[in-house]
Amino acid sequence: MIEALAHIRTWIFDLDNTLYPARCNLFEHIDRRMTAYVARLLDVDEVEARRVQKMYFHGHGTTLAGLMADHGVDPHAFLADVHDIEMDVLEEDAPLAAAIARLPGRKLVFTNGDKPYALKVLDRLGLGGSFEGVHDIHAMDLVPKPEARAYRSLCDAFDVDPTAALFVEDMARNLKPAKAIGMTTVWVDNGSEQAPGDADVSFIDYTITELAPWLDEIQEPA
Repeated sequence: MIEALAHIRTWIFDLDNTLYPARCNLFEHIDRRMTAYVARLLDVDEVEARRVQKMYFHGHGTTLAGLMADHGVDPHAFLADVHDIEMDVLEEDAPLAAAIARLPGRKLVFTNGDKPYALKVLDRLGLGGSFEGVHDIHAMDLVPKPEARAYRSLCDAFDVDPTAALFVEDMARNLKPAKAIGMTTVWVDNGSEQAPGDADVSFIDYTITELAPWLDEIQEPA
């Protein structure tokens, strides 16, 4: 391990567009189902549904958080609906699995999605046995990243010392609260959707485009 990361004891990874490339467009299918859900809920056309969906995503961290706040949406029903997608665009990623396996210490997934969906994605990628646990939206008491409480709940649940932890994310804004509590931050800058006005990247320690090659790069040969 490179000297700058020798202190890391816990490796934390976002799920969507992080453990698989954004170019797979898996989340696009979820995105479309969220638009359709909003359209049915509010009885509006697709254009208006899309506007409302993105307003909630940017303003509340997730579309679900906004729908719960303003419309009392059942989170279980919503997540089951939008995650009902085919995953044939994902393939087993043996190089990534090997790189994660070589990391010294604990490995966790930290996602605004739910655990059943996360486990399906991990299995599809060949990462089903790669992580100690998944901290999902229910474990966060439905308070999503980038809310500070979400990060505290992760640390409390798994007894994580944030100053000895590293967090990898494709959403730059979700790294700011991690940095604030002492985590080392890694932004996967792969073209996935970002919140408006995310020009400040001073809280990002490493910017990468592909996860597996970077994990190989920071580790000494086995």
